[in-house]
Amino acid sequence: MGWPPCGRTMVHWWSQKERGRIVSTWNIAHNVGGGLIGPLFILGMAWYNDWHSAFYVPAAVAVGVAVFAFLTMRDTPQTCGLPPIEAYKNDYPEGYDDSHEKEFSTREILVEHVLKNRLLWYIALANVFVYLLRYGVLDWAPTYLQEVKGFTVDKSSWAYFLYEWAGIPGTLLCGWLSDRLFKGNRAATGITFMVLVTLFTALYWLTPPGHAMLDMFSLIAIGFLIYGPVMLIGLHALELVPKKAAGTAAGFTGLFGYLGGSVAASALVGYTVDAYGWDGGFALLIGACVLAIVLLAMTSRHAARQSPTGG
Repeated sequence: MGWPPCGRTMVHWWSQKERGRIVSTWNIAHNVGGGLIGPLFILGMAWYNDWHSAFYVPAAVAVGVAVFAFLTMRDTPQTCGLPPIEAYKNDYPEGYDDSHEKEFSTREILVEHVLKNRLLWYIALANVFVYLLRYGVLDWAPTYLQEVKGFTVDKSSWAYFLYEWAGIPGTLLCGWLSDRLFKGNRAATGITFMVLVTLFTALYWLTPPGHAMLDMFSLIAIGFLIYGPVMLIGLHALELVPKKAAGTAAGFTGLFGYLGGSVAASALVGYTVDAYGWDGGFALLIGACVLAIVLLAMTSRHAARQSPTGG
């Protein structure tokens, strides 16, 4: 629930040419926040010696952050007496006009700018397959490494940790490249990263047991690369609609990713592995990569364009 309002805020306070770097910096919250759960639990146990602290200490921190955000954040520059960010930075996206600064009704946002936006549907479906790969590898990494590659529990745990935290520099690099090298073309950047993810997933799968360093390298490379497309799909969704519809667009693509991708990943990968072995499971993940690339390619001609109707 945090991403849609954050995304809507960011498109109002940063212009298109700098959003790749800004949103990628925001996106590492996934990795940093996930990594802080362990230390917060240890801190709670040290303070209270009660396992319930695993719930209420992180919750108390979240409430504190929410209060800080409530006191310090402002929804748009205009509410502070400032001009729109596009005028301030002289950075107008294609199709921009005064209507992008007007509020829409709920029906206009949901129907006209989201449900009728075919490019947004492509992005949302791509998000399903990116999340399927992300969580399919993440959730099953310890089991696969122990059952097939002969890793001990401690080694597989370290591999899991490094996969997750490799996403921080990878996401930041992806955001910078999308702004500077790809000139705001989010689709082309995402395709580049997904092609590399596909190659390293195949290497992770096809490397025979007994090559622990190569397995670790492949897994870390997947973690380094996969969080960039996750971030870019969210950013691309924000830029495919007027700013006032950005929150709904972000929630729309996120819904597909979490329900269609992450929820399905554990069940679908587990079922496939039971029925067809690990080869079948990895064939599913490779197929997800290919479908994500195809769907991103379908939006590449319209990348970095704000269009109310996805035209």
